[in-house]
Amino acid sequence: MQSDEELLLGWKGGDRKAGNELFQRHFEPVRRFFVNKTDGDVAELVQNTFVRCLAAVERFEGRSSFRTFLFAIAHNLLREHYRARVKDRRNEDLGDLSVADMGAGPSTVLHAKQEQRVLLRALRRIPMADQVILELYYWEKLTAIQIGEILKVPENTARSRIRNGKKRLKEAIAEVADEPGIAESTSNDLDGWAEKIRAGMG
Repeated sequence: MQSDEELLLGWKGGDRKAGNELFQRHFEPVRRFFVNKTDGDVAELVQNTFVRCLAAVERFEGRSSFRTFLFAIAHNLLREHYRARVKDRRNEDLGDLSVADMGAGPSTVLHAKQEQRVLLRALRRIPMADQVILELYYWEKLTAIQIGEILKVPENTARSRIRNGKKRLKEAIAEVADEPGIAESTSNDLDGWAEKIRAGMG
């Protein structure tokens, strides 16, 4: 099987089959990245991520994985998407605002378990910077090194942000849960509930 980098070079050289294979390989992770952070623009954002990926291929030096390169592009597009949407708050750092603050409607991801619904709601209540980090960590199983590459920060900074994000997420869970027992069961098994949500997004 060809590597991502080999497929990318083929795509750049005009090999549409290589481009299609690369798209199929990474479509679901990129879609997951956007699906709980927007409210109807997912398909366009996914498409634009791959279009921008091809346009930026000259900047890809292979020092990080293609996967982190692609998520970095998706992250930049997400910020641009909300920067255009929240024009009256241009002086604020978008990372400090939550998806809910920026007017996105409820997630369209439906799950039967209360804990899953609570976790999704809580993720959309914490600062977007934390939401991005935690969804990459829980759903895509990225390491602190990889998350640091995407955000262009040192590994130790990424580790610190993961810890702080978990703390804010647990606080948000306590706020949005209707029952203390649900808040506790959600917070006590974040990995497990996150994995169930990920499976439901496939």
